Amino acid sequence: MPEKVLIASRFPKAMMARIGERFELLDGAGKPPLESFSAGQLSEVRALITAGGQGLKREVLDALPALGAIICYGTGYDGVDFAEAAKRKIVVGHSPAANAAAVADLAMTLMLAVTRRLLPADDYVRSGGWAAARPSPLMSPQPGNPGRRVGIYGMGEIGRKIAARVAAFETDVAYYSRSRHDVPYRYMPSLGALVEWCDVLMIAVRAGADTHHIIDADMLRRLGKDGYVVNVARGSVIDQDALVSALTDKTVAGAGLDVYESEPHAPDVLTAFPNVY
Repeated sequence: MPEKVLIASRFPKAMMARIGERFELLDGAGKPPLESFSAGQLSEVRALITAGGQGLKREVLDALPALGAIICYGTGYDGVDFAEAAKRKIVVGHSPAANAAAVADLAMTLMLAVTRRLLPADDYVRSGGWAAARPSPLMSPQPGNPGRRVGIYGMGEIGRKIAARVAAFETDVAYYSRSRHDVPYRYMPSLGALVEWCDVLMIAVRAGADTHHIIDADMLRRLGKDGYVVNVARGSVIDQDALVSALTDKTVAGAGLDVYESEPHAPDVLTAFPNVY
């Protein structure tokens, strides 16, 4: 009999089919495992596949006495209690470089969209505003990329790929991370120094207690009224209430967000802003 693998979060069907060739899959389609499966089914699970940011409650682990591995698809693993996993002799794995290129591409897409106001421009043309020469404050000329200062917070696999991409757009690139790396970009001595220096802040740092809400009201003030923030890390890195206030008060120029504090539901208070993508 093939060993049982629990899919504890939403997972791509194509990848699930490949894993299903070797293992018996228990797919809860994103619902809590304790609600989806019986105690007997869970008792035989040998491995669990989950999104790294999804918390695993102790009662879930208690229901999985045969569990030997927790596999986080993607680079993050902030939802895993490592002390509890070690106590239960559960191995934890992740895939730090698996989607780095795709995430870096998305970071560039968000940066270009928000700095060049792509969606309002598209609406301006589709609604007839351009043909009718109707004035639009969102269509004022915007600075281009050559010479733009792009700061990257986090220089892991994703951060490096973002840096290579933005450098190709003739930008000035700098970064801050816990340690210096052998990369051809300027290293800033602190996150605050990076934020004050840059025009666009790209967040690609690993989530954890030390980065929770580290981009707060003070950091957003330092970014300034002409500054943009792009987050492809975790929603927890930005204080969402502070970001809403900064956008409302025009403390910052806009934001490109791949992540939110409470996913998968994008908060209406953020999606209502025309300068949030």
